[in-house]
This record gives sequence, structure tokens and C-alpha cells, in this order.
Amino acid sequence: MCDEHTALDNEAYLTDAAVTRRRFGAIAGAAGVVAMLPQPADAQAVAGKDVTITTPDGSCDAYWVAPRKGRHPAVLVWPDIMGLRPAFRQMADRLAASGYAVLVVNQFYRSTKAPFLQPGESFDQPPVRARITPWRALLTQAATISDARAFVAWIDGQAQTDTRKGLATTGYCMGGPMVLLTAAERPDRVRAGATFHGGGMATDKPDSPHLRAPQMKASFLIAVAENDDAKNPQEKELLRTAFAAAGLPAEIEVYAGTMHGWCPPDSRVYNAAQAEKAWGRQLALFKRAL
Repeated sequence: MCDEHTALDNEAYLTDAAVTRRRFGAIAGAAGVVAMLPQPADAQAVAGKDVTITTPDGSCDAYWVAPRKGRHPAVLVWPDIMGLRPAFRQMADRLAASGYAVLVVNQFYRSTKAPFLQPGESFDQPPVRARITPWRALLTQAATISDARAFVAWIDGQAQTDTRKGLATTGYCMGGPMVLLTAAERPDRVRAGATFHGGGMATDKPDSPHLRAPQMKASFLIAVAENDDAKNPQEKELLRTAFAAAGLPAEIEVYAGTMHGWCPPDSRVYNAAQAEKAWGRQLALFKRAL
């Protein structure tokens, strides 16, 4: 999935440790990169833990975090090709502090546990790319749909989840199509979907995820990187048309000055100002839709 973005992935992502060395030489470890993310003024105390979720294809390692008190609307997060790692744990913690129960999954669990890159490794290195590419090939639409069922069922079984509220799902890069497939598979639960520099969501193939819009009942935020849009301006228009035809509210915007991968704070093309704008629009969507 999202194969057309392989070259962009190469440009955008480094391991947490590599980015830390270049940007903040005096700060040791990946946590130094993501610790700079602002927290909500009314942040709730949260508790996170590593969890294992049983699926038809095995055991998926994941990260679950929620406010320490009460029940809350839940969010399922599909990471980018760099997978479940410290940056996504920190983003999950931040989202939980705003009042959400959040599950971030390792969608490569069929092949490896997360994190799966060593310090100094990055996707643009041919040996690393050669290692990850076969894992990615296993993430078919059928596999994603099966996983989505298992993940949503697990979320709904947690004491921190308020199942009276709608569920949201978000995805980055290759996670974009996974958001659409999840929304189509569980329209009874998914009320909001947000994608950030997603790719492969609207294609000319007969199984393109956007063609499933009539099955969905969610509102959407589609945050598009400027250089992605320059390469494929038609994708956003296909999404806009599909959502409108299905009567689904959708905010679709090209974020000026951004490159593919601009949202995770461990990306070397991280754009803090635009990432914060997208984060704010995500929170606004969740407030309306969940």
C-alpha cells in the first residue's frame, strides 16, 4: 500500500537517534526530539502501557494510553512506514492528555516487533529498505481490514473506552489508506478519520480505498503535503468528490510549504508550525464528530 510514496519516505524519515544527533547534539536519545511537543493547557494525567492484541494472523504489539480517570472516546492510530516508535508514543501521550484513549499499533507485526530500526538506520538506506519492503507487501487491504476488526474490538473491550462515543482513526503516509478501510469496515464505530501526508487513498484501481466512501459514516480531515500534491494533484479531488457524493463532511487542505512526512517530530522534514495547525484541526474534528 502507498507504494508511490516510497521515494518520499526515503527523503522524509530518519531513525529517532539519527535525527537527535543532527538537530539536538546535546540531547541524548529520541525522547529529546519529541519532548518539545507542546501539551494542552488543561492536560489530563495519563497512563500508558505496552499491550499485545491477538489477531487472526498473530500477536500485534501496540501502545495503549489514556487518561488515568474516567472513560473516553478512543482513537486508533496507524503509523507511517517507520512504524511504532518513540515519536508516535509521544504523540499518543499528547492526544491522551486531551481526553482520548489511544491505541498505536505496529502494523508490521506479522514480520517484526517494534521498534525495528537500530540507531543510525534509516529507510533511505538500501539494506534497510530491502528489509522493510517485504513486510510492507504483507499489508494488503484484506490484512488491514482484518486487523482493523481486531483492533477496534480490543479498544472497545478496554475499561478506559467510552463506547457510547464514536471512535476516531488516524494515519500517516501509508496509514492513510488504512484509515479509509477502517472507516468503511466499522461504520458503526468510526465517526472521524484523519490522514496526514497520506498516499494511495484515491487511485485509478478498482479497489481504491476512496471507492468505499458509500460504506462510511465518518467526518474526515485530509492534511496534504504540498510536494505530494504537486506530484499527484488529482488525489485530493477524487477524495473530495467521493466524500461529497457519500454525504460525508471532509476538510481537505494542502498545507503550504510542507513536504511528505512533515507531521511526526522525528522527521527531517518536520514542519512545526504546520504540524501544530494540523494537530489543532484534528482536535477540532474529534470534538465535533465523537
